[in-house]
Amino acid sequence: MPMTPRPVVRLLALALAVLTVTACTKTSPGETLPNGVKLVSKGVLTACTHLPAPPFESKDSTGKFIGFDMDLVDLIAKKLNLRSTFIDTPFEGIRSGSDLRTGKCDLAATGITITPERRAALDFSVPYFDDAQGLLVKAGTPYQKIGDLHGKKVGAQSGTTGLDYAKAHTKAGGYTVVEYQDIATLQQALATGQIDGAVADLSVWTDFVKHTPGYRVASTFTTGEQYGIALAKGVNPRLLSVVNEVITGAKHDGAYAAIYQKWIGTQAPASAQN
Repeated sequence: MPMTPRPVVRLLALALAVLTVTACTKTSPGETLPNGVKLVSKGVLTACTHLPAPPFESKDSTGKFIGFDMDLVDLIAKKLNLRSTFIDTPFEGIRSGSDLRTGKCDLAATGITITPERRAALDFSVPYFDDAQGLLVKAGTPYQKIGDLHGKKVGAQSGTTGLDYAKAHTKAGGYTVVEYQDIATLQQALATGQIDGAVADLSVWTDFVKHTPGYRVASTFTTGEQYGIALAKGVNPRLLSVVNEVITGAKHDGAYAAIYQKWIGTQAPASAQN
């Protein structure tokens, strides 16, 4: 029997190892429900989100995903007779649509503001929450408006409408914008004096100051923003239809009002329930 050259043996072994790893890491098969809804994993509604951003998404002491968006996704899963599961993933992959196009998740729920630019890459549900932008500062500082931070540093999260707002007003405000990857590092930067103010969704800052002494919302910026559930562009129209049906139904049967009261702590405005 002729001997197999050593380089060939090594290549064959490497190929076998790759095939073995691939087989072991194969993801769950997808599924198409009788109503035409496509799922990336059988029997599960998989939602991408980006932590932390309470009251919309965070984890409790047991590691369970909790928040306004989680409860809304649970309603959608219940409508489809599915269980829900959540994946914490960087916001850029959600905003760009790549996580949805590549099958990481069926939908994304993470306080995503609907914008024309994002509509180019994503399908959005009907709006489910109205918001604005807010300027967070330390209590005891003299800042009352963003223009008071002339010569200072203002932080915002990458890829967000908060960053868009901060950048759009740099000329008039005379401050420097610093980007951070998530709300937690943005908050830490303000706490440690790396920045003098932070711009993000008002609802997030309102919840933060409610639970964290030593900070205040100095200014509110009315931007007319609305949140939507996001799906891959043109890929899953039946799921989008179900999502819209659930959101609209929840606004009329009291389920939305209950979620709003639970996580925002106030009665849902009439405009949010239409």
